[in-house]
Amino acid sequence: MNNERVFKMPFSKVYPLLVQKAERKGRTKEDVDAVICWLTGYDDAGLRAQIDKQADHKTFYGEAPRINPNANKIKGVVCDVRVEDVKDPLMQKIRWLDKLVDELAKGKPLEAVLRI
Repeated sequence: MNNERVFKMPFSKVYPLLVQKAERKGRTKEDVDAVICWLTGYDDAGLRAQIDKQADHKTFYGEAPRINPNANKIKGVVCDVRVEDVKDPLMQKIRWLDKLVDELAKGKPLEAVLRI
C-alpha cells in the first residue's frame, strides 16, 4: 500500500479497529487509549478531539504533543515489518502503535506494553 494513502487515512477510521482487536482478546478501550496517549502525549480530551475532527494520520501524529522518548524501545514485527527498521518517521509511528496494540491483544501487561 502506498504510504501517502495511509497518511491521508483518517485516524478515526483506524481507531475502532484497534479497539476491536484489543477487545476481542479481553482488553478494553481504556487500555487502547492508554497506549495511544503514552505514545503520542495526547490526553483523553486531545485524543477525542483528534478523532472527532477526523484528523488523518499525518495530522494526528503531527499535532501530537510529544512522542514518548521510550518509543524507540518498541521492537518487533507487525504485519511482516520490523518496526525498528521502518525508515519513514510517520510510518514508523503508525507501526509503533500497531505493535503496541498487538502486544495488548497478546495479553502483555499494560506496564510491559508501555515500557514502564
